Amino acid sequence: MWEWYRIGLSLGLGIGIGGLCSALAAPRRALVAVVAVVAAAIGAAVGYAIGGWHEAVAGGIGGALGAAAVAPLVVGALRRGGTRGGTAVLVGLASLLLAALALIPVVGFLEAVGLPAFGARARRREGERYAGLRSLARD
Repeated sequence: MWEWYRIGLSLGLGIGIGGLCSALAAPRRALVAVVAVVAAAIGAAVGYAIGGWHEAVAGGIGGALGAAAVAPLVVGALRRGGTRGGTAVLVGLASLLLAALALIPVVGFLEAVGLPAFGARARRREGERYAGLRSLARD
C-alpha cells in the first residue's frame, strides 16, 4: 500500500510541477512540447528522490501531463488579454495547490484523470477577447 501512495504522490507532484513550469514559461503553442519535456525531467527527478524508478516514471508522466494540460489555458488567457505576471501568479498558485493536494492518498491519481478532462472542457468553452466598454462605443 505504501508503494501506491508514493506513486500517487509522485504523480500529483509532477502535475503540480508541470503546471508551475507552464505558468512561469507562459509558452506559446510552439514551446508547449519543450516545457512538457522540462517538466517531465523535473517531475522524474522529484519522483526518483521520493522512492525509486516507479516513482520517477510517475513523476515524469505527471510533469508532462500537467504541462500539456495547463499550457493551453495559459496561452488562452494571454491571448484574451491577461497579463503574463498575473496569469503566472494565479496558475502558479493553483499548481502549488494541486501539488499539496497530492499528499492526500489517491488524490494524485484523481488529478491525473481530472486535469486533462478539465483542460479539454475549458478549451471547448473558451471565448473571444473581452470587448469591455469598447462594445458600447459608437463608430
